[in-house]
Amino acid sequence: MDSVEKKQSTTRRTLHYFWAATKRHLGLFVALVVSTVFFSGLLTYGSPFVMSLIVDRISASPVTADQVFPVFGPFIALLIAINVVGQACSKLQDYFQYKLEIAVDYDLATTAFDALSNQSMSFHSNRYGGTLVSQTTKFTSAYNLMVETLTFPFLSICVSVVSIFIILAPRVPAYVAVLAVLLVIYATASYIMYKRILHLNEKAASAQNDLSGELSDAVTNILAVKTYGREDYERRLFDKANREVVARDSKRMRSTITRGIITSSITVVIMSVVAVFISGGNAWFGITPGTLVMMFTYTYAITNQFNFINNGLQRFNRAFGDASGMTRVLDEPRLVADAPDAEPLVVREGAIDFEGINFWYTDGGVRTQVFDNFELHIPAGQRIGLVGVSGAGKTTLTKLLLRLSDIQEGRILVDGQNVAQITQQSLRRSIAYVPQEALLFHRTIAENIAYGRPDATMEQIREAARQANALEFIEKLPQGFETITGERGIKLSGGQRQRIAIARAMLADCPILVLDEATSALDSESEHLVQDALAKLMAGRTSIVVAHRLSTVASLDRIVVLDHGRIVEDGPHAQLIETGGEYAHLWDRQTGAYLE
Repeated sequence: MDSVEKKQSTTRRTLHYFWAATKRHLGLFVALVVSTVFFSGLLTYGSPFVMSLIVDRISASPVTADQVFPVFGPFIALLIAINVVGQACSKLQDYFQYKLEIAVDYDLATTAFDALSNQSMSFHSNRYGGTLVSQTTKFTSAYNLMVETLTFPFLSICVSVVSIFIILAPRVPAYVAVLAVLLVIYATASYIMYKRILHLNEKAASAQNDLSGELSDAVTNILAVKTYGREDYERRLFDKANREVVARDSKRMRSTITRGIITSSITVVIMSVVAVFISGGNAWFGITPGTLVMMFTYTYAITNQFNFINNGLQRFNRAFGDASGMTRVLDEPRLVADAPDAEPLVVREGAIDFEGINFWYTDGGVRTQVFDNFELHIPAGQRIGLVGVSGAGKTTLTKLLLRLSDIQEGRILVDGQNVAQITQQSLRRSIAYVPQEALLFHRTIAENIAYGRPDATMEQIREAARQANALEFIEKLPQGFETITGERGIKLSGGQRQRIAIARAMLADCPILVLDEATSALDSESEHLVQDALAKLMAGRTSIVVAHRLSTVASLDRIVVLDHGRIVEDGPHAQLIETGGEYAHLWDRQTGAYLE
């Protein structure tokens, strides 16, 4: 598929999503169209029509002062009625447009959120979070822009063309025929140039998304920027993206102005034709003065509206360009999706089995094998440690258990239930996960602790914080549990964030526990206290603990040593030390370094 076909395909898909959302509120859409038709038709063409009747009546014979109201009263009443109804339709148009945009914006934003929240971690790891946020905002804004452009100028133009043919064709058919030809030429030229610059709008929108991504990346990692003194470097990256936006916007601007010059030239030709017809219409064809006034008024109105075709198509272009990013996201297949007949997970004991696991990932066209026919059985209630050098596959194994990525071959079973055949939400609600980097929201500490159990009481939240050794520092904060943590918990220290995350896992009270370097950010004193809390938390639960710091796993029931996706050792701490293998080597190196 070449680039032009891709752009057209994206445009069709954007229309598909917009129309699908509009159909849910079809009554509002129909009401908007009807009110626009009456508003535009009555005020733009009804009033001049009545005025033409008045002019013709005046031209027919003089009217004395005492006959003004008897003669023109019906015309005046009709004119007032047309304006009252037209203005009422104008306000109804505003009302229905607002209602439609509000309702559809909600649906589109929900659709975008659902698509993003249900995508795999592989999807998110390859995209800027700021760009996705920008694309979501632009997606809903693009719909509003399309609706506003549809009502004016395009719907108004349709009303104009129909009105002119109905009213003027019986009176001056030759003029209407010439005008129709010129308007077709105008519309055709506008559409051809519209198609030519459609891709320019998508490129401009893409450049704007890249700019948002660069800004988001720099702001999100502002601490790294400042501590390494890289403000100038980040500014150069931002400036490069910003200049690309300027270049693409400038190219779009030049194409738009060129199109405007061509269409304006056609408008001049149309007005020249109407000037000739109006000047000689009465002498050549016997056209009445009222009809001549109507011809000028209608032609002037429709040419003014046709002038907005250029602007309207440009707005359509901008809307399609702005929506294209999220359209492609919505079309993106879900790498990890629930099976059509997926059932909720029921954990009775908590046994976990990895059977014949094959997993690889592809990055930049290069395939990297992580697990090859991997086998591991974890009995219910067993506390198991995963250790090994970086890149051994420890964290990847836990993410496969959580179905953050899908395996290519094999099965992962929880109490005999294949995780590929159960709902992802029920799986993850059965596993309390504490990663190396605490995942906190820009919300209160209480809300963060209760995230896995939103119905928890304040007393339960306090107890979880106490067990995680977090209560003391929380109560010292000016607002206590109501303290806002800041984006990603930036207002708290690393150890404080980790203890909040551990408190969350404690409160969630899941039958399976996964700790991925959960104590890595703690100082020695805090680590000792949290280890005691974790020991209580792990009691009776199937627990998987990923650790580089071997003191974290030394007291567990079993330690599995991984090396390049293979199990090289498996057993309790004392046995592995006695064996003198890889684990003993790692232990000696760590304890030796500690003693030194």
